[in-house]
Amino acid sequence: MVSPLLEVRGLCTHFRTTGGIVRSVDGVDLTIGRGETLGVVGESGCGKSVTALSVMRLVPSPPGEICEGEILFEGSNLLDKTEIEMCGIRGKDISMIFQEPMTSLNPVHTCGRQIAEAIRVHQGLSGEKAEREACEMLRRVGIPEPERRASEYPHQLSGGMRQRVMIAMALSSRPKLLIADEPTTALDVTIQAQILDLMRKLKSEFGMAMMLITHDLGVVAEMADRVIVMYAGKVVEEADVRSLFVRSLHPYTAGLLRSVPRLGDSQDRLATIEGTVPSAKSMPAGCRFHPRCEFAADICREKEPPLVSVGQSHKAACWLGDERARVVVAGIPSLEPSDRDRPESASGAADLLLIADGLKKHFAVGGRRGAGRPVAAVRAVDGVSFSLRRGETLGIVGESGCGKTTLGRMLVRLSQPDAGRIVFDGKDVMSMRPEELRRLRRDVQIVFQDPYASLNPRLTVGRIVGEPFEIHEPAKPGKIRDRVQNLLGIVGLSADHIDRYPHEFSGGQRQRIGIARAIALNPKMIVCDEPVSALDVSVQAQILNLLSDLRDQFGLSYIFIAHGLAVVKHISDRVAVMYLGKLVEVAASDEIYRNPLHPYTQALMSAIPVPDPDSQVERVLLEGDVPSPINIPAGCRFHTRCRYAMSECRLSEPELVDAGAGHLVACHLVNRG
Repeated sequence: MVSPLLEVRGLCTHFRTTGGIVRSVDGVDLTIGRGETLGVVGESGCGKSVTALSVMRLVPSPPGEICEGEILFEGSNLLDKTEIEMCGIRGKDISMIFQEPMTSLNPVHTCGRQIAEAIRVHQGLSGEKAEREACEMLRRVGIPEPERRASEYPHQLSGGMRQRVMIAMALSSRPKLLIADEPTTALDVTIQAQILDLMRKLKSEFGMAMMLITHDLGVVAEMADRVIVMYAGKVVEEADVRSLFVRSLHPYTAGLLRSVPRLGDSQDRLATIEGTVPSAKSMPAGCRFHPRCEFAADICREKEPPLVSVGQSHKAACWLGDERARVVVAGIPSLEPSDRDRPESASGAADLLLIADGLKKHFAVGGRRGAGRPVAAVRAVDGVSFSLRRGETLGIVGESGCGKTTLGRMLVRLSQPDAGRIVFDGKDVMSMRPEELRRLRRDVQIVFQDPYASLNPRLTVGRIVGEPFEIHEPAKPGKIRDRVQNLLGIVGLSADHIDRYPHEFSGGQRQRIGIARAIALNPKMIVCDEPVSALDVSVQAQILNLLSDLRDQFGLSYIFIAHGLAVVKHISDRVAVMYLGKLVEVAASDEIYRNPLHPYTQALMSAIPVPDPDSQVERVLLEGDVPSPINIPAGCRFHTRCRYAMSECRLSEPELVDAGAGHLVACHLVNRG
């Protein structure tokens, strides 16, 4: 039998803190063969990244410590190596790329210099040769004009470009193993597709193995040969990728798979895993998943299950066993489409809650008006019109830099439009006096992408959620406290949480706090700006279901901003696709997913990783990034990336017109018929 490239045995990595010992990794076994891709999945806090850092011997010490185990690389135990010996292995034989390249790249050195430094250290090339090789690596990772880009600094590049630079640096020494820690999580779905395609090609070209850490099961299905599932510091299931998706044996794995939004799923509600990952300071007795498992038996609460073989190359740590596990997983209750009492769609003006007409927002850059220097303009929103009915959810999707967030901020008057009109509930928002705007704040609220940044860390949950009452409906503190406790219950939090601070909650719980604050005054409309993009898939499903329930309970209307079309599908009645400050397609949710007409919408949909290793979806890879909103292309704004672009597309900008049955699209090819 050929020995594996990497073999980890009984790895334990703990952190000593004032609150006790944090057992982040607690007895992990894994192997990676030469040329193999191992996917490592699990929710945040399950020990995935700490496992990778342990393999690299990069765990910060103190407070971290690799307490037990072996890490065998090509048969040699890395834990026996000196730091000098590890410096010769890191970057040369084992390389690592991280989730956020902006924090991994040195901001004071050019990209070319940083790659050249790695080449000089690990390949021993001279300065000039190293610089030439750095440019060659930039070319190989798909960066245009590599010589020019090599002289630029990280902040001058887009997120996708920066990640390509990180990949170029990691692969410059031709490593035998690449550890990729959430390499595409911070990227738009279109850029993610480009990066995954690049990694697949380079892996084949260099013949390297890969450890791919991610919480996106679609990425795993597309990239991995084998998968391990981690929960609370332990491996709970291991299998080849097809077996895991076809016949997952652990209830946690099955729960993760069922939580993933799918484009072809007609269900309104998503399956969820209730609760959160336990604190690594105080693990539950027995099976660590039993507090969240609907199939937990007495033995699950008393004794920890070992990771055992339950078939050829398939292991699971579950007392249910192979046969019973299959029955349980297959028998998880199916969630049928709900018979929700949703408002009927109507076209009458009386049913319209919001009208946006010709909204524009430009930001001056490059100088000050009147200072004698030229002023350019970022055309963030450049003529957007749409309407929203009462009780309706309008999803707005598009890549970063397309103007979605700026549009949302204008709708709640956090940003003043330069042109256009906003009519809310029959009243012109742009001409409102201060006292009228104050009343508008009750009816229009916003939920932000980052719940931690939008919650005051110095205030308790009670103060945060109760603040709208203090401003708009002053009352005795006791009465406000009662109302806050009621709101916490509505969003699925305990009334006991009222005196705790934001840092004491998980990301999903913090988002629930933000939602409780938003619904406090019974608003008519809420703008949700990427409310689930920073959350694990299981928590994301909980929040989406909560928003749907609140819409039905209180008759809310939503503007739901996201970059994930699969997420938007499960909550939206209509979807608007935005590109470079303009709407390019608007249609009913089912219609736009069944029959996308604009090439940009088609590309967005095809770029979504499908959680099915047998999927044969044709990928439409967009070239490059979204153009700068300072220098918007003439004609159709999408023509520089469109595979169908005609001469007409380069000359004139298409209007948003009805292609039939209320399906609006701005495309010369479609409009030509």
